[in-house]
Amino acid sequence: MIGGTRFVGRHIVGAALAAGHDVTLFHRGQTGLGLFPDVEHRLGDRTTDLSALATGTWDATIDTCAYYPRQVTELHDTLGDRGGQYVFISSVSVYADPSEAAYGEDSPLRETDDPTAEEITNDNYGALKVLCERAAVDRFGPGTLIVRPTYVVGPDDYTWRFPWWVARIAAGGDVLVPGPATDHAQVIDGRDLAAWIIEMIGRCVPGAFHAVAPSASLTWGELMELIVDTVGPAGTTLVWADERWMLNEGMNGALMPMWSGGDGGRLISAADPSAAFSAGLMPRSLASTIRDTLAWTRTQEQPATAGLPPEREADLLQRLSIQNPRP
Repeated sequence: MIGGTRFVGRHIVGAALAAGHDVTLFHRGQTGLGLFPDVEHRLGDRTTDLSALATGTWDATIDTCAYYPRQVTELHDTLGDRGGQYVFISSVSVYADPSEAAYGEDSPLRETDDPTAEEITNDNYGALKVLCERAAVDRFGPGTLIVRPTYVVGPDDYTWRFPWWVARIAAGGDVLVPGPATDHAQVIDGRDLAAWIIEMIGRCVPGAFHAVAPSASLTWGELMELIVDTVGPAGTTLVWADERWMLNEGMNGALMPMWSGGDGGRLISAADPSAAFSAGLMPRSLASTIRDTLAWTRTQEQPATAGLPPEREADLLQRLSIQNPRP
């Protein structure tokens, strides 16, 4: 396991152990200290020192944290054929802007003019992931499993993108939400993703799959309403704001997590999950994920940088109400 001490990797390790597998973690030792005490930990930094992986043989290697193609090739240079099936956690961001909802795994991919870039930006993230995928198949072979999720959500989500919305709506009152409500929305519970990956490895299934849920038809508005229905106290009201107005107010995807923020690619969260479903992916209900996420947020201290500060939201709501008074 390359990584394995935070969120997605942590859930994958837990699923592997629950299935009775022996697991080796290769990580920097900077997070998850004391986690999985009965598992072999090998410390190193994949960008500078892979020597801890110079010995050993594994049935599979799961890589959650390769962002540059050289990281994939260097890992293969170290492991050779000792790593077993290679599993690469990619992203639906690999796709060029889809032209229609329910797009498949064979849709056109992003390209970059700078394949040796050493800094990730919003513009090159997806294209670099494409190069990682290609390096994976080139080096580790056609048996490689490529997993392309949208937003991974649920307990232990240190990004606080989805948890922020759940916690905010659970606090009740008027909740500012950026439109358009008709945008598509897909997520995947990290626990379901993890269990499915381990099951796929057990069957040595290769290929690329969309790890997303539910179908490609769920909208941003329906997702927000579901959170209200699941954890919102009585009187909770979603106050929708026009996209252009929000952009003019300086709102973005950091202040309003998971919002497209005027960017292109509105259909990127409308991937067809049928191949993964046919291969055994069985997502739990979104309501269950929402409830579990709320329970997790109540055990954590919300980062100061998560989402829109309350005073800023109150100011925007007030000015929005002046412009659009309720009847």
